[in-house]
Amino acid sequence: MNHKAAESKVDYRALIAASITVVLWASAFVSIRASAKYFGPGDLALGRLLTASAVLGVVLIVKRVPVPPRQAWPGILASGLLWFGLYMVVLNWGEKLVDAGTAAMVVNIGPIVIALLSGWLLKEGFPRMLLAGMAVSFVGAVVVGLSTSSGGSSSVGGVLLCLTAALAYGAGVVLQKPALSYASPIQVTAYSCFVGAAATLPFAWQLLDQLGDAPARATLNVVYLGLFPTALAFSTWAYALSRTTAGKLGATTYAVPAIVVLIAWLVLGEVPGWLTLLGGAICLAGVAVSRRRPAAAGVATATAATATEPTAPPLSPEDDRRGVPAND
Repeated sequence: MNHKAAESKVDYRALIAASITVVLWASAFVSIRASAKYFGPGDLALGRLLTASAVLGVVLIVKRVPVPPRQAWPGILASGLLWFGLYMVVLNWGEKLVDAGTAAMVVNIGPIVIALLSGWLLKEGFPRMLLAGMAVSFVGAVVVGLSTSSGGSSSVGGVLLCLTAALAYGAGVVLQKPALSYASPIQVTAYSCFVGAAATLPFAWQLLDQLGDAPARATLNVVYLGLFPTALAFSTWAYALSRTTAGKLGATTYAVPAIVVLIAWLVLGEVPGWLTLLGGAICLAGVAVSRRRPAAAGVATATAATATEPTAPPLSPEDDRRGVPAND
């Protein structure tokens, strides 16, 4: 197989890692909703981050992973403060006011923030199929925002908090990407988690008070959030992010709300209306569109790969801007 054909192949390791992340993050929305009545926003974030930090710290010690080089620290600090810190606190607060499905849909403007910022700051460009898929999925997000599982009404304050969480999430992802050029995914994830835990330490006394009053099921939810949607899912995310563009990876999270709606339906009894289900289906369709390769670009790649003489015309400025080979 020639070099260009190899470049056009799907990176299945990154795809599997992203899929694990999507499922676990979807479960996090439901776990947060279930725990919100027993823990405050900051307390829940701190409990989740301390649990994840403990697990990731053990992994670093056992594998003898060194401290990240100084070039990676700007991205680690920014990601830790914005994504692991601010995002989690504000999302927990928002989910006190809106149901899990609505929260997931509002937060899902995050991939649009990622694509815009990464296209501008990281010079990843704006591939047409990615933008088209994002547009389709955003329509789905709007549809679900119009119909919540509790019957069509939602808190404006809750929606605004989830919107703030989406902006923090999008900025955190983009700022994390450069750090992965200097440090491994486990280094970036672990130290970002440590930064987020340190930022939420002011909630420590409240967490200790509420742990004494919360039922065992709620406490186990906090532990679950730290072990799986944080320690594991953020690690698989960082691994996938190190192998693909931030814009394309961000688009895969449009599948999260559809999964959240299903889990919330089964676990919390938040039965979605038909409009919510329609929105979830549109979101999934957008993910499918974002993963497609432009037909014209595929022909150009095949032509370049099979030519025996260097007589094939060069890529057009449009194809070059798409970054066709690099975006798979």
